[in-house]
Amino acid sequence: MDDSFTLYNLKVQVVGTDKPMVCGHKEGDYFLVTGEDIVFPENNSFSLYALSAILPLLPAKQRVLQANDWMLSDSLIACPDPNCGAVFKITRIGTKAFSHAECTIEPLHKGDGQ
Repeated sequence: MDDSFTLYNLKVQVVGTDKPMVCGHKEGDYFLVTGEDIVFPENNSFSLYALSAILPLLPAKQRVLQANDWMLSDSLIACPDPNCGAVFKITRIGTKAFSHAECTIEPLHKGDGQ
């Protein structure tokens, strides 16, 4: 039985707005998401508070979504500091295949959609 599934790789990048950034963000800073891994490029940092606002959205952005799902169209996330003008753009940048058996010891559910 084929147990493969595909997830989107993501790039999360700091984008400036007309409002000043006050949290130490720098336009163009980014990190990548590949599977369950977050990859920070060398000499690149990212705010813990901004990361905590973005993290809950990433697993959904990695998956195939229905065409009318807002999670597919909305890709700009505001900095959680109301005084900061930074936004974080989540972009799909390719896919990666995974094996269920290599990700968990739980067996595949057959046909129940759960």
